[in-house]
Amino acid sequence: MALIGRLFVVAFGFLMACFVAGIIVVVAVLYPEISDFGGQIDQSAVNIVLGFGFIFISGFALLPALIVVLITEAFLIRSVLAYAVGGAIVGAACYLGLVPFDPDMMQFHGIVRRHMEIMTGAGIVAGLVYWLIAGRSAGAWREPSRPLPPPPPLPSQRRPQTPPSS
Repeated sequence: MALIGRLFVVAFGFLMACFVAGIIVVVAVLYPEISDFGGQIDQSAVNIVLGFGFIFISGFALLPALIVVLITEAFLIRSVLAYAVGGAIVGAACYLGLVPFDPDMMQFHGIVRRHMEIMTGAGIVAGLVYWLIAGRSAGAWREPSRPLPPPPPLPSQRRPQTPPSS
């Protein structure tokens, strides 16, 4: 039963981490364009872009993030640094998955440094959000529950026995 509850916590943590990473990516990528508009953008357009950013991040980050989650759950890793590094790796992997790779030269072509930094930073923040929601108790479903402490002894305040009256 604890495993089923843990799966819900992990899924919720992943969705919230993807939501935050999507917001960071969309805002960071659109920041130069927003400043050119004078700061006036239709709010419904921003909502649509944020929705697509969330879908994009969650779709591309699912498999790498699942690997990080499985490792941390299996080895009971609860360190905030581990989740920040894992998020950075997932963010970089998501970006590099979209960049053309030349297997003959063993290098990526067309890496935009700013975009790589944005995705890596968004991954770090997503890892921290995941740690706040689910990572602090990684592997807790495997630990047996502690037995309840015994109840305190009853007070020894008995009334003195009086002889029966006849």
